[in-house]
Amino acid sequence: MFDTMTLTKIGGAFFGALLVLLLAGWASESLYHVGGHGYDEEHLAGYVIDTGEEDEGPAEEVVEVSFEEVYAAADAGAGERLWRQCAACHSAEAGSNGVGPYLHGVVGRAKAAVDGFNYSDALAGLGADWTPENLNGFLESPRDYAPGTSMAYNGMRDIEDRANLIAYLDSLDD
Repeated sequence: MFDTMTLTKIGGAFFGALLVLLLAGWASESLYHVGGHGYDEEHLAGYVIDTGEEDEGPAEEVVEVSFEEVYAAADAGAGERLWRQCAACHSAEAGSNGVGPYLHGVVGRAKAAVDGFNYSDALAGLGADWTPENLNGFLESPRDYAPGTSMAYNGMRDIEDRANLIAYLDSLDD
C-alpha cells in the first residue's frame, strides 16, 4: 500500500508545511515586533497614544484612619454576622467554654482570665486587659500579637470588620 515514494511525499509535505509555518512566524514577528532585541527605549511601541495627561507627580497618598475612629463608627449588627466565624470555637454564653474560651464580657476583661480554660503560655504571659485596641491587634493577626498562641485563626484583615466584631462582642455584656 505505502511504498517509499509515498512515504517520501508525505514526509516532504509535512516538513514543507512546517517550514511555511516557521517562516510565517518569523516574518510576522519582524513586522509586528514591539520591543527587545536591540531596540532602544523610544521604539518599544509601534505608536504612542497621547492621553492628554502629564505626569503629575506621585500618586495620591492613602490616609490611614486610626482604629479609635473606626471603632467609634462600628456597627454591632454587622459584627454579629462576623461572629459566625468565631462561633465555631467560642461561645457567647458566660461560663460555656468551647475549643476556645467563652467571649461573653471579653471587652474589658483581663487576658487569660476565664476559669476552667487552659490558655497557651503565649496568652497567659501577656497580662493587661482585652481593650478594644488589644482585641483589634489580636484579631488582625493572632500569631503576630501573641507568638506561640494555640489559636489557629489566621486573622481578620479588614479594620472595619474587626471594629464591627469588637462592637458586637462589647454588646454581649448588655
